[in-house]
Amino acid sequence: QVRLVESGGGLVQAGGSLRLSCAAPGSIRSINDMAWYRQAPEKQRELVARVTRGGSTDYADSVKDRFTISRENAMNTAHLQMNSLKPEDTAVYYCKADVINNNGIPIGAWGQGTQVTVSS
Repeated sequence: QVRLVESGGGLVQAGGSLRLSCAAPGSIRSINDMAWYRQAPEKQRELVARVTRGGSTDYADSVKDRFTISRENAMNTAHLQMNSLKPEDTAVYYCKADVINNNGIPIGAWGQGTQVTVSS
């Protein structure tokens, strides 16, 4: 099992910014897509942003022009820069990576989640 490690969540006022980071262990062969999801209380988990290995990105409509996803392939890391935060962005944010392990087997790896709370 591959477990991602997330950091950077916290409490911020509306209009503020946070930067989330996600790191995969070095003991893997490669990573294809990396993505951030979020889950608010009593709501389904939703895709926030995704970045391919080549750097192509796509975003949920609700975060376009406010959030930016990036990655560093050599470091097996991804980041989510969140600007102009709104109370409705409050959720637990999860990192996901499509990992190829050292046996060449694809694995969908998740992080433990990091809480983001935006106060009005």
